Amino acid sequence: MPESVWDATSLPNFSDVDVANIEADLTALLKRNQEAIDACVSENTQPTWDNLVLPLDQLHDDLNNFWSPIGHLNSVKNTPELRAAYNACLPKLTQFYTDLGQNKALYQAYKALAESDAAKALSVAQSEALTQTIRDFELSGVGLEGEAKTRYGEISQRLSELGSQFGENVLDATQAWSKLITDESELSGLPESALAQAQQMAQAKDQEGWLFTLDLPSYIPVMSYADNAALREEMYRAYATRASDQGGDIKFDNAPLIDEILSLRHEMAQILGFDNYAELSVATKMAENGQQVIDFLETLGKQSKASAEDDLAQLKAFAKEENGVDTLNSWDMTYYAEKLRQYKYSISQEELRPYFPMNKVLSGLFYVAQTLFGVDIREEKDFDTYNKDVQLFTISKDGEDVSRFYLDPYAREAKRGGAWMDACRTRRRLSDDRLQLPIAYLVCNFTSPIGDKPALLTHDEVTTLFHEFGHGLHHMLTQVDVSSVSGINGVAWDAVELPSQFMENWCYEPDALAHIAGHYETGEPLPQDLLDKMLAAKNFQSGMQMMRQLEFSLFDFRLHMEYEAGLSVQAMIDDVRSKVAVTTPPAFNRFQTSFSHIFAGGYAAGYYSYKWAEVLSADAFSKFEEDGIFNTETGAHFRDTILANGGSRSAAELFAEFRGREPSTEALLRHSGIAA
Repeated sequence: MPESVWDATSLPNFSDVDVANIEADLTALLKRNQEAIDACVSENTQPTWDNLVLPLDQLHDDLNNFWSPIGHLNSVKNTPELRAAYNACLPKLTQFYTDLGQNKALYQAYKALAESDAAKALSVAQSEALTQTIRDFELSGVGLEGEAKTRYGEISQRLSELGSQFGENVLDATQAWSKLITDESELSGLPESALAQAQQMAQAKDQEGWLFTLDLPSYIPVMSYADNAALREEMYRAYATRASDQGGDIKFDNAPLIDEILSLRHEMAQILGFDNYAELSVATKMAENGQQVIDFLETLGKQSKASAEDDLAQLKAFAKEENGVDTLNSWDMTYYAEKLRQYKYSISQEELRPYFPMNKVLSGLFYVAQTLFGVDIREEKDFDTYNKDVQLFTISKDGEDVSRFYLDPYAREAKRGGAWMDACRTRRRLSDDRLQLPIAYLVCNFTSPIGDKPALLTHDEVTTLFHEFGHGLHHMLTQVDVSSVSGINGVAWDAVELPSQFMENWCYEPDALAHIAGHYETGEPLPQDLLDKMLAAKNFQSGMQMMRQLEFSLFDFRLHMEYEAGLSVQAMIDDVRSKVAVTTPPAFNRFQTSFSHIFAGGYAAGYYSYKWAEVLSADAFSKFEEDGIFNTETGAHFRDTILANGGSRSAAELFAEFRGREPSTEALLRHSGIAA
């Protein structure tokens, strides 16, 4: 077996990030890379995999290894100095990649390799990597000339700046708002865990009382449990107007950025020969065209709307009959939904929290992965870190280390909200035949430990952890040695959520929960009555949840598919809601100005991917329902088809190989409790 690259230099050294010199160091690295690319092309009359692709992969890896810890720190430990350095570097990186994508000599070298006799001896992964690289050159405007080429470069630069600014505005607007409450009577209904967290946050700011913010671990308990309707309304309004003209500080307003982003994306798509940005987006996805996406979403909507309307009718009836409430405002929905959940199932997320201490959940997650995929996971203690709560783990298989991952689980100041997985290192075969092993970042924003108690997760947070770990497994258990199609690289975006959503299923299986749940004080397993209630409540309001996701997906896709000059973003979301939503938020709601997935992330004209992939994941899990949820043969088959192959083969082909047929929506509708 070839030697693996697995020493201290394989890990990023966060403490070595020299903020003052990031821009200068990047400039020097980009200059060296460009000179090496030029030399590689000019001296290469007969391109081969070894003299063209491998050297360029190494240059890409050198750049990634430099930039990865910087980009990661910008998301998880943001400071004014780092932000300034990061933003100063973005134009340089964008220009480098724009020039790379439009390098005709390099494009011709790749085409020459693909058409050569040597290409016949390439592996499946190498051939797919070549195909995708040539496609990406063409989608990057390699054929553009003159003004069109110049304009494409200008658009790329500006979109990079706008995406970064959008995300910063959301972070700053979120952190700019807080509310200190000194009268405990205003906090009736809130669970002990939320009160303790709010008190701890106040103490950290040298304040007396209870401090609340718009970070989800603070916001959600208020919306779910606070009897104080005025407090719920105040926090809802602050959250729903973040980074907008309705919010606290107009300097964070993202609406003008959205208009410019949409205009530039549309112009870019047309420069490349597409009717709109949605068609450009779909060019690299499983979906064949934009209309297929619209049809898919609308069909799911038709199948789900009656269930959503029934959910809402039940909620309204409960609020009126049990609480005398005639009108449900947006800030009442979550509160009365939680009361209805407790009324119907006698269970709440807070009641479950003591049974999901972080260490027990982690050991259960690892048990599931070990049993299904034949791996072992161990924690590393000695490594360079940027926060005391970050952990590092190594995954091994058959006695050989295969990957590592960082886990950064808790919410804190200067950390971007949400949960995500990102690649730190990618598995690839080096020119000396050594094997570089993959490393992942797994980031969440859970409630941190309070006092002498460990971190106690809600079941929703447990599901989030399993979701992100699924992404991580896709990256870390790959057997592909070609970097551009290794792990999550090269995977169609509307299939990339398959492993993550797939892993969520074990959070609802009694045999798995026996390993995931255990009381933080006694170790007592989740009592049977609580388990039964939790499972009974699994599909509570699933119709409304389905329609909400379809609302986001249709808004995103139609926004990019139907864009024209002067389009009103607010009018578009209003129109989508009139067709699919069963509840309408107040006029001040500006959800879109904090929709970072599509304006500051990779989901533009691709948010539908969550639902598209959920069809795949539910159908894949139905195979385990047939064979047994811990069936090791089925687990190995999933590992060896879906996880191991990365982007080296089409997602549709890999799914059909695992499932033995084309995907069906039946399992998703059944798992959601929605009759087709």
